[in-house]
Amino acid sequence: MPPSDRRARQRQQVRERILTAARRLFAQHGFEAVTLRKIAAAIDYVPGAIYLHFKDKEELIRTLCLTDFDEVTRSVAPLARVADPIERIRRMGRAYIAFALKHPHSYRLLFLQRSPYEHDERALERRGDPRRDAHAFLKFAAQEAIEQGRLRREFRDAELVTETFWAAVHGVASIEINFSGNSWFQWRPVRRRTEAMIDAVLAGMCVERGAKRGAR
Repeated sequence: MPPSDRRARQRQQVRERILTAARRLFAQHGFEAVTLRKIAAAIDYVPGAIYLHFKDKEELIRTLCLTDFDEVTRSVAPLARVADPIERIRRMGRAYIAFALKHPHSYRLLFLQRSPYEHDERALERRGDPRRDAHAFLKFAAQEAIEQGRLRREFRDAELVTETFWAAVHGVASIEINFSGNSWFQWRPVRRRTEAMIDAVLAGMCVERGAKRGAR
């Protein structure tokens, strides 16, 4: 391997270590409480090393959020091949929760905390593009379902459908992340809770009550 390629690979590896440490610390302690010095200490680097990759904390946070939002989008992108919009919405709910449980630090960072910074151009250029924006991907499926006459009259607003379904799915994901193992509750398996929630929401929205459940 040429020295230039080796250096590029090493630089990328360091960058990934920084992002991984930052993701964990931000998820555990919040954006405000974590400094670049703390992130550097977590990976045994001097603080100045981080500035070789990110000009400041703001750029690090923006990069981290965009990286993780892209990962959410990649997790649902294969569902574009599902022709039935109701089935696509159902599978999106499953995929969203699966992402949350596989990547709890990323989920906490993206959906359980509010970034202290406004969206920049890199984020805004993704907005509304179903190929790069998971919210838009879900909204596109909702709009298809509306156009096909699959949803009840009170759910003919694609944005309302998207926000309602997202809120329901987010509830299952966030409860599992925050309270799983809490002995106060007699928890049913998360897969069972996921299916019950999706069935209930779609049954309430769809014209054909209890919209047919697709195969897992």
